[in-house]
Amino acid sequence: MSRRRWSDLPPRTRAAVLVLASVELSLTAAAAADLWTRPAARVRGPKALWWPALLVQPVGPIAYLLRGRA
Repeated sequence: MSRRRWSDLPPRTRAAVLVLASVELSLTAAAAADLWTRPAARVRGPKALWWPALLVQPVGPIAYLLRGRA
């Protein structure tokens, strides 16, 4: 099985990958910025556990933004 190169992908697929990657990066950055500035008393659960959770893409940042903030 051969791997596909970026240049072999159709333009629509490349655009979709770029859009989804930028959404994922934006969600992670927003969640990390919020977690960094939010007081621990206003975070559901320990902040130390939310940091590694943000690395689980794309579920971690979404979970934090929806459930982690008090």
